[in-house]
Amino acid sequence: MKIEKKIWPEYFQAVADGKKKFELRLADFDVQEGDILLLREWDPQNESYTGREMEREVSFVIKTKDLNFWSQAEIDKYGFQIISLR
Repeated sequence: MKIEKKIWPEYFQAVADGKKKFELRLADFDVQEGDILLLREWDPQNESYTGREMEREVSFVIKTKDLNFWSQAEIDKYGFQIISLR
């Protein structure tokens, strides 16, 4: 399945450069391994698309709502960080 999503310029460029190999997204849509994300660069200042876009294949999906590794107190104190690996 192909899924279209907006992405802000600084994140678009990091994906295009190969530095950013993950997406943190609200899980308000269904996505599976093998799906294609069509990332369309969105300028939040002008509230419009820039015309740049790219496709990336989804290689792994994890839904954090289902994970219970930490207590709510720990989450409130520290928050989350997403770490990309090579």
